[in-house]
Amino acid sequence: MNPTVLVIEDEVSLSRLLSRVLEEEGFHALVENRGDRGLAAAVAAPPDAVVLDLSLPGMDGLQVCRELRRRELRMPVIMLTARDAVPDRVRGLEAGADDYLVKPFAIEELIARLRAQLRRAGGPVERLTVADVVLEPGARRARRAGKELRLTAQEFDLLEFLIRHRGQVMSRQRILDHVWGYAASPASNVVDIYVHYLRHKVDHDHAVKLIETVRSVGYVLRP
Repeated sequence: MNPTVLVIEDEVSLSRLLSRVLEEEGFHALVENRGDRGLAAAVAAPPDAVVLDLSLPGMDGLQVCRELRRRELRMPVIMLTARDAVPDRVRGLEAGADDYLVKPFAIEELIARLRAQLRRAGGPVERLTVADVVLEPGARRARRAGKELRLTAQEFDLLEFLIRHRGQVMSRQRILDHVWGYAASPASNVVDIYVHYLRHKVDHDHAVKLIETVRSVGYVLRP
């Protein structure tokens, strides 16, 4: 059964994006746009994890998180906020949040943090494999033919995204949304640059090339 993630977020464009991406990544997404309604939904049918905005109508994220913990609901909670000050992060964690992301953030980082929190809550260790590539998202490790791939954070996120959608052609915009976040500029050529970096590390010394360019569309990782 797919893990259920409750998103409590009043920014409509962001909540829609999160819902779509979560479904694409194998989660069952539920969305509420008010703190009080989000709390009621979590109490009525506790999800596997909660993505919780700090600033909400009805009841703010700190109140929602405190009330979840007061009711002994122990699902992982990842708090989202536009506030980057240390005291704000501390208040969120003290209210019972398990993790914290500052807006704007890369969607792929949120997905990775969700999976990490669910593993800590008792999920199995995850390994993704394509051909002779093995990826361990929790440990942030990647190998090809048994040899460690030294990847930057963005290169790792890009490779993980391509592996999770292996055999599917991913447009540049979709990669940008998932790996660099909803605030990234559509005109940026960052995707092409990082695919070039990733190819050099993943495919350069191997006869079988895994990462292919689909002209005028995007990229695909072939199994």
